[in-house]
Amino acid sequence: MCNLYRMTRTVDEIAALFDALPDRGANFGEEVYPGYPGLVVAEGQARAMTWGFPLVLKGKQGQALKPKPVTNAREDKLTTGFWKASFKSRRCLIPVSAWAEAEGSKGRMTRTWYSLPGCEPFAVAGLWRPTPEWGDAYTMVMVDGSPDMADVHDRMPLILVPQDWQKWTDGEPQEALEMCLTWPGKLAVDRTDERWAGDGRREQARLL
Repeated sequence: MCNLYRMTRTVDEIAALFDALPDRGANFGEEVYPGYPGLVVAEGQARAMTWGFPLVLKGKQGQALKPKPVTNAREDKLTTGFWKASFKSRRCLIPVSAWAEAEGSKGRMTRTWYSLPGCEPFAVAGLWRPTPEWGDAYTMVMVDGSPDMADVHDRMPLILVPQDWQKWTDGEPQEALEMCLTWPGKLAVDRTDERWAGDGRREQARLL
């Protein structure tokens, strides 16, 4: 499950790479956290959206609670209720330089970064939808993890090669489902001493 990633390129660089129109007013950070804006390529435009579909919760007395961002969508749940409409008609590409997982014991977790050797940025499969809470929001599609990260996590983002980008965004849902495979190549692994914010437990809703 990914709750932190980097994207270090500009809007213009991403627009050129993905043959999209740049939204030069897009505001996003190089490190992206749940509930914060990240850059997404959708409907032919590179623009900022909030990372995470809002999950509206209620308290014990039925009162509305602050929504939680659901940042990851399991590939085996894409045709179910929470994701179904977006998977059918609102698939997007998420430019990523590297993503992080929390590694280590509770209270001492550090960031381990994963990326593609010699390829930065790369595209991760995503879904998006308009929301009344946060405007347009997006989520990453997750698949079984690569052997290169098996000692840290058993899930990873769905990485797409350039020749599959348009098929993911514009193809039929069945075509997109057939693309939900673990990355077959090597991953670059960078273990750091950087502390994981919130000891790796940055609050979000469970993976749906």
